[in-house]
Amino acid sequence: MSDATKSLLGKATDYSQEYSPALLFPLDRQLNRQSLPFGESLPFHGEDIWTGYEVSWLNPKGKPLVAIADFHFPAASVCMIESKSFKLYLNSLNHEKFPDAETVKDTLEKDLSDAAGAKVSVYLRSVSDVDTGLSDSQEYICLDELDVVCDDYQPNPALLLCQNEQVSEALCSHLLRSNCPVTGQPDWASIYITYSGRRINAESLLQYLVSFRQCQDFHEHCVERIFSDLMAKCECTSLSVYARYTRRGGLDINPYRATFDLPGAAPKFRTPRQ
Repeated sequence: MSDATKSLLGKATDYSQEYSPALLFPLDRQLNRQSLPFGESLPFHGEDIWTGYEVSWLNPKGKPLVAIADFHFPAASVCMIESKSFKLYLNSLNHEKFPDAETVKDTLEKDLSDAAGAKVSVYLRSVSDVDTGLSDSQEYICLDELDVVCDDYQPNPALLLCQNEQVSEALCSHLLRSNCPVTGQPDWASIYITYSGRRINAESLLQYLVSFRQCQDFHEHCVERIFSDLMAKCECTSLSVYARYTRRGGLDINPYRATFDLPGAAPKFRTPRQ
């Protein structure tokens, strides 16, 4: 259940023509969290939002139907789901007949909740009704034009510098890159950070985010690592870290972590790369 190398990730795989929840491969969150500076009591709440752009099934007459699906996994769930197994599972629905979309939603929620060990919420949307909501992200100050030297490409919290001045800021960067810990494939993301507390030196923050460039880790753990480093190094009194990753195989993963004074639900917007 917990070793990603035993999953189908990175291996040649046949796509199932039959619906099969057994394809889902859970990964124990606690194994990665053991390297972070907190115990079993989490210092944050939040959720992982997966967006499925290739969700399809058959109606009772065999006609294909399609939808965009949002999957909300609680950050406190026992397990996360290995991404390839999730894609294979969704594809196993392609030739299954369902009486209506509500039944599809109920099926997805049950299967995913069973695998994650917590209640997973699923929302199905018509493709024609999608609104990117990009205006919600315009309050963030982008760091990407800062003239900085970057020569550290493994996560390095020592790069982070702070001043004593107390501020509240919303910052973003489109330069976050990490890599799949099993296949080594690059994962690209825009990251959105809001915080209150000591002013974080903007150049140092950008250098720190770029230092993930050769890091091999899961999306969720990268965000939790950034959250933990900012809390430890910058003594934030309030903090949220939200990464919007570009999709692969019809799915994007968007981890959000926040201190308890902030909403546990992630902001609702998409980036141009999504």
